[in-house]
Amino acid sequence: MPDDFGAIAELGGAVAIEMVATTLAERGYATGICHNCGAPMIAAYCAACGQERDTHRRSLWGLLHDLVADIASFDSRILRTVVALIGRPGELPLAFREGRTRRYVPAVRLYLFSSLLFFLTLSLSGIALIQIELQELPNAYAVKTLPNGEVIVISHGRTSRPIPASVAATTGDKSLSAGVHSGMTTSVHFFGRIGTFHQRISPAGWTQIEQIKTSVLRAVGNDRNGWMAKNALATIEKLGRDPAALNGPLTTWMPRFFFLLLPLFAALLGVFYVRHRKQFYFVDHLVFSLAMHSFVFAILIVAIGAAQVLPGGRVAELIFLAIAVYLFLALKRFYLQGWVVTSFKFAVISFVYVVFFLAPALLFVLLTGLVAG
Repeated sequence: MPDDFGAIAELGGAVAIEMVATTLAERGYATGICHNCGAPMIAAYCAACGQERDTHRRSLWGLLHDLVADIASFDSRILRTVVALIGRPGELPLAFREGRTRRYVPAVRLYLFSSLLFFLTLSLSGIALIQIELQELPNAYAVKTLPNGEVIVISHGRTSRPIPASVAATTGDKSLSAGVHSGMTTSVHFFGRIGTFHQRISPAGWTQIEQIKTSVLRAVGNDRNGWMAKNALATIEKLGRDPAALNGPLTTWMPRFFFLLLPLFAALLGVFYVRHRKQFYFVDHLVFSLAMHSFVFAILIVAIGAAQVLPGGRVAELIFLAIAVYLFLALKRFYLQGWVVTSFKFAVISFVYVVFFLAPALLFVLLTGLVAG
């Protein structure tokens, strides 16, 4: 019955528009046809669907004017959404739950826009999210053969040259043989420009890496359990040649595994708030997840700019802190629970998400992207 009344009302509205359009046309007023829905147009906007009569198709200035007005207007949904996303944690999913949907950009559209803007910024700026620089550190050592045939190695710290004299002076043994072997250390750089950092491994160091690689591969052979050792060696070798080697797989796979993490994070929220399932549906948790990940992309865009004036490591620390604080405040605002309960759920949810969801995703990037590539 309600469907019948709706159909009758819709038909009556269409007939009324037709009558008004006919009357106006008879009196000399210009009428037209809506290009969007085909209904008669008797004003600047279509009475059926709201389409503008003038779509500015022939005016480049009109198109640019609409773009600037939509972005810069203080009344625009875009600006209100950005302010709510950055400055009011939990407001966007709360507005969806309360039915205030016209005020802000829809959650899915916001996520797609923020992720696209982030990767576009990353590509145009030539910034790598993370670069791992391998450095060779020579280490002096002395070798002594005991009477029973056992060989011992005496290390004397990191230095650039062998020091047999000091070894002999320390031990009182003139028969010691000394030399230098190479150790490896890593330096992690966040939000640095690609090409800024380079490998610092000498030909002798590469020879040593190849010897270790050959020994490990010979030891594991075709053992199925040796796949991790093989992949680890391949990863180290590739990072040794290109500190930014991890950036390519990250930017390739991040959109994919983030798209998978969205419903997983929503499901995790549903588990921790299962007692309130009559108040919060899965779609509410999903909108919360979309808003949270949209904020992550937005804050990473800010980090790219901040890293140009601040050390990358410090920026990374501030970003992690900002994400943690934002998630805590968003949980408190959206789920309306006390500080103690929210603190406990925040700690457990963060731990589970990072350890069981995010870390395996990053490991997958290493194995399928960096190693295979």
